[in-house]
Amino acid sequence: YKSKTETVEVEDEDEDEDEESESGSDEDEDLEVSDEDEYEDEEDDEPETQTVTTWEWERVNVQAAIWSRDTKEIEDDEYKNFYKSMSKDFNDPATWIHFKAEGEVEFKSILYVPNEAPYDLYDNYYQQSAQLRLYVRKVLITDEFEDLVPRYLNFLRGVVDSDDLPLNVSRETLQQHKVLKVMGKKLVRKALEMLRKLATSKKGDDDEDEDEESEDDEEVDDAEDPYIKFWEAFGKNIKLGIIEDSANRSKLQKLLRFKSNKSGEGWTSLEEYVDSMPEWQKSIYYISGESVESVENSPFLERLKKKDLEVLYLVDPIDEYAIQHVTEYDGKKLQSVSKEGLSFGDSDEKTDKKRLEIYKEKFVPLTDYLKEVYDKKVTKVIVSPRVETTPCILVTSQYGNSANMERIMRSQAFSDPSKAQYLNSQKVMEINPRHPLIVELNTKVESDPDSEETKDIAWLLHDTALLQSGFMQDDIESYSSRMYRTMAKALDMETGLDLEEEVEVPEDDEEEEDDEEEDEDED
Repeated sequence: YKSKTETVEVEDEDEDEDEESESGSDEDEDLEVSDEDEYEDEEDDEPETQTVTTWEWERVNVQAAIWSRDTKEIEDDEYKNFYKSMSKDFNDPATWIHFKAEGEVEFKSILYVPNEAPYDLYDNYYQQSAQLRLYVRKVLITDEFEDLVPRYLNFLRGVVDSDDLPLNVSRETLQQHKVLKVMGKKLVRKALEMLRKLATSKKGDDDEDEDEESEDDEEVDDAEDPYIKFWEAFGKNIKLGIIEDSANRSKLQKLLRFKSNKSGEGWTSLEEYVDSMPEWQKSIYYISGESVESVENSPFLERLKKKDLEVLYLVDPIDEYAIQHVTEYDGKKLQSVSKEGLSFGDSDEKTDKKRLEIYKEKFVPLTDYLKEVYDKKVTKVIVSPRVETTPCILVTSQYGNSANMERIMRSQAFSDPSKAQYLNSQKVMEINPRHPLIVELNTKVESDPDSEETKDIAWLLHDTALLQSGFMQDDIESYSSRMYRTMAKALDMETGLDLEEEVEVPEDDEEEEDDEEEDEDED
């Protein structure tokens, strides 16, 4: 409602009365008036003006809501400007999707993915919700509606406008409305479709330009890939979705990205892993650890590197939880290389089995001796072709916790030390029958099994394998004593670890002279 001020002419009432009185006069009198008198009257009678203020309604929202317009009529700049005004973000969105859902429920929506993650995105994960504005017939209901999308999609921004929801009810009643459940499923499906297109956009561009680019330019630069930038910012959300959203787990698996022993500085997906697998490979191999540096030189990878197999690196703490819900992909089971039962399925498997039986018979004295010495530390000691250059390793049972999982559980803020024994998985020692240390130790066990030196070597073998396999040393005192005894024997110390007598400190000559001078001064 706005006002408008303007200047208008005001009619003279005296002139109107004169005109009415003179209307009955004769025509002859009118003709007698000279031309000069007419001009004088026109100059004397100037029009009167007056300033008038008028009020009228003016429509402000002349432009239709952007989500109600046709997508073909909207330019990218309009989408970006709307995102910035709605989310108060200075950066452009990474991607967006504008759609109209029809069928059982009809609504219009625009969903955005931010370019950068908020600094506190994972600090209050269970208290944050997606900033989706809910409209009913273009009337704003709430700025942040929690029940529209699951929590792992809390990074989404956008609007949802529906004509099927009731307008004259409270928000509490609206949260229980059955239409919202249908809307939520469609929103999740569209959001995952948007991320899938973002993930394949770089691949599509590379396929189009494959013939035009040279061999040097064909390498994919992950820094320029928009999805890799999204993954580095919001990758944890996708992994949380693997855990929480069982209905869309198969779609979320296609969005996962991992480091591997063949990816270099880049990332690889499960789809790319399966495409590059040899025909005889049956499983998808992975290894979990604290960092890429700690797992890339792990002894568990020795056999796989020799066979030129790719291994995925799970170095994020949440990977251990997420991988438990991803049992297979495209018919290929996921298998940890740090657990027992590792098989490859190549053409050499039959030959390896026959060779393994020969090694088992040869090293029966050593395996029996080590199991007796270690007692409850390991469940069994076996001969294995898993390792190449390492004497032995410790693996966990097929369904037990890995060494990395034990480390994560021990580091929990509310972990109970009294229940730590339930977290420890059963360990199996696998020895390398070709390693000279194992061969020599087997000979020593046969010749002198009761000596303390043989027992110390056996325990040092266990301690080294324990640390190299990623486990923590529980009995630090016994470990230190064995190391000191081994050092003493290496230095040929006949006295062992017995302490030497203390050195006598001779009296200094200067102190004696000072004492004599003090005595002279007193005298």
